[in-house]
Amino acid sequence: MLNMAADLLVALHFAFILFVVLGGMLVLRWPWLAWLHLPAAVWGALIELVGWTCPLTPLENRLRRMAGEGGYTGGFIENYVAPIVYPPGLTPTLQLGLGLAVILINLIVYVVVLRRVGRR
Repeated sequence: MLNMAADLLVALHFAFILFVVLGGMLVLRWPWLAWLHLPAAVWGALIELVGWTCPLTPLENRLRRMAGEGGYTGGFIENYVAPIVYPPGLTPTLQLGLGLAVILINLIVYVVVLRRVGRR
């Protein structure tokens, strides 16, 4: 049961990351989502830029250990996302680039959103 909770937490964590990176696209369709997306995008960028550990990572590790499984070292991105999407060896420079990419992608989207709102 605890390992299922940890797996569900991984799915939630990944969905949150997708929302941080791509949620601005949803704001283009539903502008009210900006109230949810902007704080999420700021949090996601800060996690990458400052090098903080997302609180979901230690929680997942704790659930896995309680279920008798091994936890992992490093962060969520290094363990789950990096092996799939990013080159091996997530470096601080690459992590900084990811944080800046989140900011840039969302900045572009919000410029479009503000222009649309300004035309109304």
